[in-house]
Amino acid sequence: MLTVIVERLGEVTTLRCLGRIVRGDETAILCPAAHQRGRNIVLDLAQVEAVDAAGIGALVALQAAGVYLKLMDPTEPVREMLKLAKVDSIFEICESQSTAAPTALTPVGLPDLTYS
Repeated sequence: MLTVIVERLGEVTTLRCLGRIVRGDETAILCPAAHQRGRNIVLDLAQVEAVDAAGIGALVALQAAGVYLKLMDPTEPVREMLKLAKVDSIFEICESQSTAAPTALTPVGLPDLTYS
């Protein structure tokens, strides 16, 4: 299961992902969240335990659609899958975010609902 929490600080939008980015509802939640929040997205992967080919496909599709993704703190399993799929070079991958605390915290989903 994937939970996405949106944090915005000025022009920077961070999508904090918790769980797995895999085929099914998990990728269905991630894609609309990224499209609704702008073109420059920091995707915090510090609490993502797994990503599969469909999850990588969703990330690549977002990038191809003009959403610039910066991948922050990918876990070792996620980092290995990115390398295995040979897509680690198409994303900017960073170890930490150098911005202050977010000013807004909004779970992604339907209005006034939290998806998990």
